Amino acid sequence: MSPAKPRALDVDAVIDDPATKIIVCCGSGGVGKTTTSAALALRAAERGRKVVVLTIDPAKRLAQALGLDALSNEPGSVPGLAGDGELEAMMLDMRRTFDDMVHAHSSPDRASTIIANPFYQTISSSFSGTQEYMAMEKLGQLTARGRWDLVVVDTPPSRSALDFLDAPQRMSNFLDGRMIRLLSSPARAGGKGLRKIVGAGFQLFARAVSTILGGQLLADASAFVQAFDTMFGGFRERATKTYDLLRSPGTAFVVVAAPEPDALREAAYFVDRLSGEDMPLAGLVLNRTHPVLAPLSAAKARHAAENAGSSRLAAAVLRLHADRVDLADREERLLSRFVGAHPDVPVARVPAVAGDIADLDGLREVGERLANGGESTPTVPAKVHHL
Repeated sequence: MSPAKPRALDVDAVIDDPATKIIVCCGSGGVGKTTTSAALALRAAERGRKVVVLTIDPAKRLAQALGLDALSNEPGSVPGLAGDGELEAMMLDMRRTFDDMVHAHSSPDRASTIIANPFYQTISSSFSGTQEYMAMEKLGQLTARGRWDLVVVDTPPSRSALDFLDAPQRMSNFLDGRMIRLLSSPARAGGKGLRKIVGAGFQLFARAVSTILGGQLLADASAFVQAFDTMFGGFRERATKTYDLLRSPGTAFVVVAAPEPDALREAAYFVDRLSGEDMPLAGLVLNRTHPVLAPLSAAKARHAAENAGSSRLAAAVLRLHADRVDLADREERLLSRFVGAHPDVPVARVPAVAGDIADLDGLREVGERLANGGESTPTVPAKVHHL
């Protein structure tokens, strides 16, 4: 039986559609999400759209490739674009985003009290799910400005595909949890009474904020919650808005994977979850593939190498080609397995190339390969695609 063939993902159709307002690139770590996000954003801008790309990756080489000295928590203009569009780029600063949110939704005095609290400093920088939540908080802020017609999001590399989608609800559930409700009611359960009510459950709560130790923890937590209490409703409201935004027709999820079992397994899990949540999936980008460069089977290449006589170079090239064919066959089997389980998911294959991104030309090359779906393979290696 011939392997399952995927439908081609038409990247240009996605980025050119004025109804597409948000593109979310997601997947496991180390598969090229940051490169894909930046390349999509650049291509969309050079095709006439006003774009901002939000990345989570602090790598300086991405800023350099975009022609910027550094990326900050606010969008910065990317120079040197071709075409009539605009491109701005930024890198999520989780703590700064949390601070900005506190300032936006409380008085100056209350904001200062909250930000100075050690308990707040813990959850704003290291609480599980905070980075994912703040990425979505920043997405909400960017879309609310109405300054761009396309926002491209490079999601955090999560241990599980569920972390990103669950972050808004998890943060909301945390703020609605029993420990928080107890801490926000000191009049009913103050001092020793609070410790008694919390009991063994407090130990679990303390572990969740393990960077704060000792008896000061309870006082800091209680003071934080009392100061933060008026913002809880805002948190829940924004979590709901974020989730609705992700499910809207103007959002396109692009799942990014590498041709490896674990990465494709994670991608399949994410595709299933997106489908289950009725979230709009554009397709799969399969990065770092190894297409065959010549129509010669591995067996024939190895046979020719054995009979290459004194030409060591020819024999070495033939053996390298045979290994490349084996690798390509392996990748094709992995992709075929994915496509067999998800036949309706369009796929763009992006061949692996040597080196790091050095400039906008590198990102343009990735964008071209994304648009071509990896069908046409350059004979001369380009210099990108390992962020």
